[in-house]
Amino acid sequence: MPSKKALIRRPSPRLAEGLVTHVERTQVDLGLALEQWDAYAAALRAHGWETVEVEPADDCPDSVFVEDAVVVYRNVALITRPGAASRREETGGVEEAVARLGCSVNWVWDPGTLEGGDVLKIGDTIYVGRGGRTNAAGIQQLRAVFEPLGARIVAVPVSRVLHLKSAVTALHDGTVIGHIPVVDRPALFPRFLSVPEESGGHVVLLDGAKLLIAASAPKTADLLADLGYEPVVVDISEFEKLEGCVTCLSVRLRDLYG
Repeated sequence: MPSKKALIRRPSPRLAEGLVTHVERTQVDLGLALEQWDAYAAALRAHGWETVEVEPADDCPDSVFVEDAVVVYRNVALITRPGAASRREETGGVEEAVARLGCSVNWVWDPGTLEGGDVLKIGDTIYVGRGGRTNAAGIQQLRAVFEPLGARIVAVPVSRVLHLKSAVTALHDGTVIGHIPVVDRPALFPRFLSVPEESGGHVVLLDGAKLLIAASAPKTADLLADLGYEPVVVDISEFEKLEGCVTCLSVRLRDLYG
């Protein structure tokens, strides 16, 4: 049985009502979104991840973006308090799921706000985006939970996209990748690689040199392949209409790079 687990959550029937902040609203095809979600989950399983379905939250349009509800470091889960008040009902099912997996559970409390999409883990360094959905009090609470476990917390500004990981993610060697026009301070990262497409800044580390990447970033996939990586391409067009990306559709446990 795979030792790596990925929390996923089936899209709500109300997915098309999901929030948009930095993009114009366009029509979401729910049927196609369900097909894409199934293919995304299948890609994780095909590369050694055991998918664990969180109880659906049908009344929460954005609940498919399960990463925003929790941050996990080592065996400790921090249940978030989303900056979007309409998303706060999403966390209950995620809390139950991580508790069943044996995680120690902590919570972000008012006045703190924190969404998991703002948290990028690279080894024991945790970058936290301070932007529209995560505030200073939320970062302070995350620091209080994870620093005693050996984490180093680095806060970075986010103003051009929804979340930190809407702009950047990391490769297996810790190199941060992102599309320069949407990254506030690329110099804050010790190693940074510019990629040619905005959605190319989002990758999920699979196994070996394999990376999950969106079909909307073919030039970035070619660049990464030229560097010796193996892109695994998935189409998530319906979720991208709601500012979603490959990282926010799952919570990867035992993955040091979040």
